[in-house]
Amino acid sequence: MEVDDQISTNPKFSINVLQLLKSSQMQHGLRFGDYTRYRRYCTARLRRLYKSLKFTHGRGKYTKKSITAPIVTEVRFLHLVLYTAERAWSHAMEKRQLPDGPNARQRSYLIGRLRKAVKWATLFAELCAIKGDSRTSLEAEAYASYMKGSLLFEQDQNWDIALKSFKSARVVYEELGKYGDLDNQVLCRERVEELEPSIRYCLHKIGESNLQASELVHIGEIEGPALDLFKAKLEAVMAEARSQQAASMTEFRWLGHRFPISNAKTRVSILKAEELEKELHDRMEGALPAEKKLAVFDKIFAAYHEARGSIRNDLATAGNSENIKDDLNGLDKAIGAVLGQRTIERNQLLVSIAKSKLSKARDEKNEKVTKPEELVRLYDLLLQNTADLSDLLSSGRDRKEEEIALSEECEVKSLIFRAERCFFLAKSYSSAGKRTEAYSLFSLARSLAENALKKLRIVAQDQAMIKELETLHKDCRSHSCIEHAMGIMEHEKAPEDLSKKISNVSISGSDKKSEKFLIEKLECYESAVADSSTRAAPRIAAYQPGFQAIPRNPIVLDLAYNSIDFPSIENRMKKDKKGFISRLWG
Repeated sequence: MEVDDQISTNPKFSINVLQLLKSSQMQHGLRFGDYTRYRRYCTARLRRLYKSLKFTHGRGKYTKKSITAPIVTEVRFLHLVLYTAERAWSHAMEKRQLPDGPNARQRSYLIGRLRKAVKWATLFAELCAIKGDSRTSLEAEAYASYMKGSLLFEQDQNWDIALKSFKSARVVYEELGKYGDLDNQVLCRERVEELEPSIRYCLHKIGESNLQASELVHIGEIEGPALDLFKAKLEAVMAEARSQQAASMTEFRWLGHRFPISNAKTRVSILKAEELEKELHDRMEGALPAEKKLAVFDKIFAAYHEARGSIRNDLATAGNSENIKDDLNGLDKAIGAVLGQRTIERNQLLVSIAKSKLSKARDEKNEKVTKPEELVRLYDLLLQNTADLSDLLSSGRDRKEEEIALSEECEVKSLIFRAERCFFLAKSYSSAGKRTEAYSLFSLARSLAENALKKLRIVAQDQAMIKELETLHKDCRSHSCIEHAMGIMEHEKAPEDLSKKISNVSISGSDKKSEKFLIEKLECYESAVADSSTRAAPRIAAYQPGFQAIPRNPIVLDLAYNSIDFPSIENRMKKDKKGFISRLWG
């Protein structure tokens, strides 16, 4: 009996820590990286827990109440400690996400909040070791190890201890991922993947890894709240590496021109853009999703625009020095030309994505199909980009051979884009049933493709583009033949169709549809809904309903009234008496 009483007075609580925290984070802001909203949720949650447990710290004067093992009589006391650690951690991450980064004072406050999070996470692990079951105790230990590693990670010190903390958390989550339900296993595996970049970075800082600073970007592509500290640290490391590399960068080379760069911000921005271009070129050869490529293009544009902003600020403060102004204007022109080339590449990527969806009814993600009109719009953009780049290249005085070659390439690309645009414009007219316009546009696209092929074989030896143009030329010829044949067939069938339509015309409209409505044939098992491939409306009931004859009350007509002779009653009528004056005036 004594053993039973001891077991009943010391219950073991069970908390699925990772699942609880993940659901709270995703539902209250961290799905979009909003740490302020999550911190406010933790504060409101703690207030409710304190009130429901009647564990407030006094009404007037603050009286601290420590949470110890004897006080933990229900699982909500453990939630109290856990959400206090989460509130401190989310506050630290909120400071980390400031627009210009935390200054010295804010960084000190950030580290203080992380220390507070480690303190409460350690207390949570100690209480779970006493009051929780074995799984809860393991998850609490992994949570405390992660918090400790995050603190050391932010402090840039004791990388070996941080590595040990992250590794111990990873080992626990790997073991827990082997058991439990499927959702819990997925969460544990996701947390292991989120911890992996931090572990590799710690190994890099210790010197046990051959990882280069430029290669660290690829290990931070996993999304998750556990990686936000790592990404912030990674961005700082890459900025420092760019600053060191920018010190040795003195000029920008473009198409045989050399432009000196004196502004450090301009150097860093250009270096960042060149690194992203290199990354994009290296990974274009591999299987990189189109969405990731578009995101890299956006970063390249942002870096080049930042560089142009720095150049224009230098131009505003250059004064009357003509040499400096010429160099800055040349550098601005060069970066503008590079921006134009990258814009053309990005729009060509959008065209390839749209073409891949053109022939499909629905793609894998259940997105809408591409219409020919959308491709026409994209080719309009490409023609505008090519014209802008050609104007920029022809604006200089001393044109080098490289610039002339690029101008000729722009002319050929403009011809190719015109042919492609004409082809898809013809397809849009074909889908609308306008055979004459479609035939004319296909013929024009064919002649434009022929001209582009002739120039392309002279100017460049790009076999992939030549093959693509030859395919376009064949498609134009085949489509023009199809449109010609379809037009002749429709022209021949037009009188016959017209006579059929006229013969079916009825004044009363009763013979418009010989097929009965569903309401008229309820005893038959027939579908009143047409096939999905046709556009016929379902014949369920006639609307508006037709007029029907109904019985009516008889109408009585008095025909004998006009044939009756009635007696005179003038003698019974009252005569009017007239006075003297009325007699005079009649």
